[in-house]
Amino acid sequence: MIHRYTTFIKAVNLTIDYIILNLSMVIAYLIEDKSYISWISNKAYLPVVLVFNLIWLLSANITGLYEHVLNKDSIKTYRGLIKTYLLFVSFICFTIIILIGTKAYFITREYLFYSLALFGFLLGFWKLIFLSIRRSDRSLLVDSRSAIIIGGGRIGNDLKNFFKNNPSRGYNVIGFFDDNPDVVQNKDLYLGSTSDCIRYVIANKVDEIFCTLPSAEAEKIERLMLDADKNLIRFKFVPDYYDYGIKPTSIQSFGHIPVISIRPEPLENILNRFIKRVFDIIFSLFIILFVFSWLFPILAIIIKLQSKGPVFFVQARSGRDNKTFNCYKFRSMKINDDSDKKQATRDDDRVTRIGKFMRKTSLDELPQFFNVLIGNMSVVGPRPHMLSHTEQYSLLIDKFMVRHFLKPGITGWAQVKGLRGETKTTDDMMARVEADVWYLENWSFLLDMKIIVLTLWNSVKGDKKAF
Repeated sequence: MIHRYTTFIKAVNLTIDYIILNLSMVIAYLIEDKSYISWISNKAYLPVVLVFNLIWLLSANITGLYEHVLNKDSIKTYRGLIKTYLLFVSFICFTIIILIGTKAYFITREYLFYSLALFGFLLGFWKLIFLSIRRSDRSLLVDSRSAIIIGGGRIGNDLKNFFKNNPSRGYNVIGFFDDNPDVVQNKDLYLGSTSDCIRYVIANKVDEIFCTLPSAEAEKIERLMLDADKNLIRFKFVPDYYDYGIKPTSIQSFGHIPVISIRPEPLENILNRFIKRVFDIIFSLFIILFVFSWLFPILAIIIKLQSKGPVFFVQARSGRDNKTFNCYKFRSMKINDDSDKKQATRDDDRVTRIGKFMRKTSLDELPQFFNVLIGNMSVVGPRPHMLSHTEQYSLLIDKFMVRHFLKPGITGWAQVKGLRGETKTTDDMMARVEADVWYLENWSFLLDMKIIVLTLWNSVKGDKKAF
């Protein structure tokens, strides 16, 4: 099956890309360096190597370069490669030239040009080779296996249709075994009762058995499992919690009792929470000291000049575990009685002139870095809602409260996916909730970095839903 090789092929791609990157740097060093110091013993050169490697990893993660390497066609592969390369070059130029400077590590602009140009050429050539190999040998990666399904009900039929619609999984379903022939939709695929199953599998050299019988038939399932083990037949059980729409991702054993988690939560890992919290503290301190400190008096004066009222807008919002906290913002509206129940709309007459600018650039959110420092918010997470909205939508959307397993954030996955601003319908809010739940299930530190970069980019170019 193709999916069995995906991780391996992804690792091969990543490894070769890194070899090409570092080889390009070494060749550029040999071309440009006039000191005749071996590159491997040049201590001033090694930090540059680290920067190049880390930035390539960040760029590839942002663009998803190594995702679906076996399924993406050549156009999508090269499109993703070009996006990643351009992002990589941009980050390199910004980091090396602007942030740390070229003189600090004896880097010349010529070295940067040679290394980046050579890397781009070799990378493009390698991907051409990879696509050629993949095209000619893709059929060899498909490990086709024959299978039968025990249980011809809805679950069994859904499983058969899944394999039919996803040939890359490599399963060829021969038919069904069930003690009730009437439940099998396609009568041509009915092979007999469950007692005939093992004999048929042995006689026809079937590779695997998928059992979709309900747990109420535990005795029958156990007998089939034992018979399959005795005859070296792989037996896979499809549990009937499938009916609840649950997609389990981890199983813990409490003694001999399996306990299934219905969704992954990477931030339940204490190390992940520690990493996220340390980053929140460092990043919020940086923004407060180097951005907020000088921008605050400017914005405060303009806010006071344009409308009466306080500089800050403080509102009770729903936080982690649905605990209420005070969320801070620069006041972007005139004082009004609807601020705790009515969202801002396009051309809202409550928004001041400076307020429109702050909301467009998200500068009104800057005081929330104090919330992050305090600990009731994170830099990245689901946006906190007004209490009235939490109460309203928790009754309308089943998974709405799931987003409160996390600390709310200044920005989030929903926001960079364009799901920000006014929620005119329940469907709008549902899309935002789905994005927040996806973030909860797929959190990683690099994903947070990606969201922050995209947020900064959206602030620069302007977001049409920011008003």
